[in-house]
Amino acid sequence: MKFLIQWSSAPETRHDAYKGFARMSEADDAADHVGVTLVGRWHDVVSGGGVAICESDDVSAVQAWALNWNGVLEVDVTPVADDEECRSMLRKKWNL
Repeated sequence: MKFLIQWSSAPETRHDAYKGFARMSEADDAADHVGVTLVGRWHDVVSGGGVAICESDDVSAVQAWALNWNGVLEVDVTPVADDEECRSMLRKKWNL
């Protein structure tokens, strides 16, 4: 499954979140989301938010990753489908 992860930070926790992320090595980053494949991540540093797309067959792994950050970030996780997956589902739904 694919997931859209959106996050935002309050001004009083924003710099703590940035510092925690900046201090991470590539190994730390990989250990932060075990069982989750990161497709891409984009940051809006000025507003303190961003988005990521990830894949995992284990929703608890995605939730565990979000939980790692919810002390300093507001995190929303939404399952999403790409075009091919969406078309396939819609064709099955309406027998097209």
